[in-house]
Amino acid sequence: MQEQAFEPKNELEKKLLAAMEGELSSEDFMRELMAQQIFIPIKDDKDVGIQGFQLTTKATPLVIQDDDGMNILVLFTSPDRAQHFLSELPGYSGGLLADFSWIVERMEPGFAISVNPGLDVGIDVEPEIVSQMLELLAAGAVKN
Repeated sequence: MQEQAFEPKNELEKKLLAAMEGELSSEDFMRELMAQQIFIPIKDDKDVGIQGFQLTTKATPLVIQDDDGMNILVLFTSPDRAQHFLSELPGYSGGLLADFSWIVERMEPGFAISVNPGLDVGIDVEPEIVSQMLELLAAGAVKN
């Protein structure tokens, strides 16, 4: 069985694919990423029969740890891209689309980001790069 080629479904996926194929520099991609919306899986306490309805007032984003204990925030380029990954994680049946810059502004130091984990078209952002993004936002160098 042959694997299907990745077909971009939105502007963010087009930019990510261009960066992975060397058509867009990593700096330009990161700048573009800051201006895009991204899907953030959110955990809820329980399901009351209304699919995708957030019950709690405190959103719990999906954070995993690597073998070294580093916290990694998991994001996806679209809700569709998250389905397979989230099928293995009870409680993460929904989420929201948010500006990537909004998410970065609210992150604690030391977190990494993984966009589209488990897929061929994805990116991992190390904590140092996340800190640089936050500095650019604070300095007004990136429009959010």
